[in-house]
Amino acid sequence: MEALAIARQTIRLEADTLYALAESLDDSPDFQKLVEAVTAAKGSRLVLTGIGKSAIVAQKIVATLNSTGTPALFLHAADAIHGDLGMIQPADFVICLSKSGETPEIRVLAPLVKNFGNPFVAITANRQSTLARQADYLLYTPIEKEADPNNLAPTSSTTAQMALGDALAVALLSRKGFSSQDFAKFHPGGALGKQLYLRVKELYQLHERPVVGPDATLPEVILEMTSRRLGATAVEDANGTLLGIITDGDLRRMLQRGNDFSKLKASEILTAHPKFVSPDTLAVDALAIMRQYAITQLVVIEQGKYMGIVHLHDLLREGLV
Repeated sequence: MEALAIARQTIRLEADTLYALAESLDDSPDFQKLVEAVTAAKGSRLVLTGIGKSAIVAQKIVATLNSTGTPALFLHAADAIHGDLGMIQPADFVICLSKSGETPEIRVLAPLVKNFGNPFVAITANRQSTLARQADYLLYTPIEKEADPNNLAPTSSTTAQMALGDALAVALLSRKGFSSQDFAKFHPGGALGKQLYLRVKELYQLHERPVVGPDATLPEVILEMTSRRLGATAVEDANGTLLGIITDGDLRRMLQRGNDFSKLKASEILTAHPKFVSPDTLAVDALAIMRQYAITQLVVIEQGKYMGIVHLHDLLREGLV
């Protein structure tokens, strides 16, 4: 129980820090000014730098910025003063993270960046620090107490830095009109990317197109369903008009009724007006329809024409489930 009490206290202290950070933005016009300046700048990048834990946070912020359409790169403060300042281009904004603003590497780096003439941004908990005094934009992170009992380990302070970096990324994203389609361009891999770009047309074409006529016998229906391996077949008339669909569930329900099956035709078994999607439907939306109606197949229709069937297994294979 002692461990749980410590965990709760840690989380609450950090939550209090985030609340104070949100409130402090009202007294700091530089955040809004920075967002406007970065949005208006052409060909600029955000170069984030820091030392120790702040450097690790800076790397995470860089990753978030890049993935949301704001070009960014990480520059370690110690490496910066030993040759890596060449990474900074004239149009770049340099953002330095430091709780105290007085770390030796930061004290050396700040005037060097100022001499370059780049817009210089400080994220610090010390408004009177060397870093803060050098900054063109001061983003203040009020820290009352770190979460550890000794008030030493970077906990509340790094949480505030991380949150402020996320806030900056999201504010820039919104100002630039960054859309879900833009997001997909930067996240093509994994389930997340597939949710944003994978469409039904990329799935149903992997299969043959199961179809029978309305007069097909029960054995013919079963053979078509089995050979196409989709657990279903469409039923079309001679003009290519979709009449309905027959699934393995339809066959099981028919067997439960105990009728004479020897003379049954496809037209007597089919389910008319099946659920359908268009080829351009997002795969994740097709999955939502399957879940809503507890089904495993969807007919694909384009301009009134039956194109094929997309199966739940296709979505499983793509990692969407």
